Amino acid sequence: MYEQLAKSIGEKVTLSIEEFELCKTFFIPKKLRKKQTLLLEGDVCSYNAFIEKGVLRSYSTDDKGNEHTMQFAFEGWWISDLSSFLLGSTSTYTIEAIEDSELLLLTYAAREELMDQVPVFERYQRLLLQNAFIALQGRVNSALNASAEEKYTKLMISYPDIIARVPQHIIASYLGLTPETLSRIRKQINLRK
Repeated sequence: MYEQLAKSIGEKVTLSIEEFELCKTFFIPKKLRKKQTLLLEGDVCSYNAFIEKGVLRSYSTDDKGNEHTMQFAFEGWWISDLSSFLLGSTSTYTIEAIEDSELLLLTYAAREELMDQVPVFERYQRLLLQNAFIALQGRVNSALNASAEEKYTKLMISYPDIIARVPQHIIASYLGLTPETLSRIRKQINLRK
């Protein structure tokens, strides 16, 4: 455990071995089984979770019971309801494991203390937030301007193994499509190949 975390941090900033060993002491290891939740909509998000192994998603459920997937998180990614985590407000999302997963959890207090004790970790967090904001802008732009086929194609190019790891109905909910529409798009693309 901690291999993915070391890789993720190392891609953004440089930590000494001693600093990384100190970082590790702030995290709480947690395993989730497939379909087990880390956070329920309406609860306060107590953790920012780093994925060492597995896949998670965050989603909301509308008044009709339809799920709307907001985010996927694979190995080396972070996931939480950031607004709830930072402000202590109730969560608008549920976070669920799509596969059996191994996580490293960071509480708000531990995150603050870690950034005090290892200042370069604060730079790492800032870079993650910056990249997340850029990705969110791209997702909103795509949702507003791209066709269903363009959204699907972009997702497949960005995450080619997603089909093998995430059920089609969840991919459809991420793209804002019905499973039937996604199935039709996939057939059209395969016919053109």
